[in-house]
Amino acid sequence: MGISDAITGQSSGAETGTDISQQSGILDAVVSLINNSQSGGIQGLITTFEEKGAGAVIASWIGAGENLAITGEQLEAVFGSDRMQTLSQTSGLTSHDISGHLSKILPQVIDHLTPSGCVAEGDMIDKAKGIFNSLFK
Repeated sequence: MGISDAITGQSSGAETGTDISQQSGILDAVVSLINNSQSGGIQGLITTFEEKGAGAVIASWIGAGENLAITGEQLEAVFGSDRMQTLSQTSGLTSHDISGHLSKILPQVIDHLTPSGCVAEGDMIDKAKGIFNSLFK
């Protein structure tokens, strides 16, 4: 399943149960996580995952091979309840729902943003939006 399908529920919203406004909220949450200058962008995400004992998980998303799965509960443990609540509020979804969606989408986004197995340089927002642009065509 491609990144677009993961977000749109294979273009219909059926799999994720999200409408267009919720998809936009999920996109905003993903962009917030990968391009947060306060936390250091993708490198900051890697550090956060490592500090919370999930370094091998995010390393699998960046490295070659299969992406290890992560649950919404594990993401909540990595990011903390305050961060998940903020993402929930900005996305318009419950904290449980946003963590569930992110557990499916974030691994694919990180994988697509690191195609050579290393953190890409440049503006992550533009790269992430480029990945998502195919959603709305």
